[in-house]
Amino acid sequence: MSTKNTAQDNFLLPNGTFFAELLIFLTVLGVIWRFVVPPIHRVLAEREARAAQTAADRETARKARAETEAAYQSGLAEARVAATGIRKQAREQGRSLLAERRLAAQAESDAQVARSLTELQANADQVTADLRDSVDPLAQALADRVLGAETTRAGKG
Repeated sequence: MSTKNTAQDNFLLPNGTFFAELLIFLTVLGVIWRFVVPPIHRVLAEREARAAQTAADRETARKARAETEAAYQSGLAEARVAATGIRKQAREQGRSLLAERRLAAQAESDAQVARSLTELQANADQVTADLRDSVDPLAQALADRVLGAETTRAGKG
């Protein structure tokens, strides 16, 4: 009995329970492998596909953004060139208009000066004529007095 007991008491030797548990474990493992692992693999594959699609979409969006940025910078540069041309043209038009206005103002000023000179000359001629009209009789009277006084002195002397 002692050998029999020792064989039954030895936990290192497999017995019928071990084989039953092993069979149940392998069955559960087979069920899990057959019914649980494929959906998990499918979900993981879908997730990887979505991640790859997201990365591809992100790369496409980055390229589109770079192209849009380049087009924007190009358009901005063209707009700056156009604005510079418009400013230059406006300055030239302003200078031209200013020169025209200066010439017109100068011509108007010259005309006004000519009118003023003519008016002053007419006034001077009028004043000269008025003075002649008023001074001539006075000069004649004064000359008559001076000559009359000299003739009276000469006659007395």
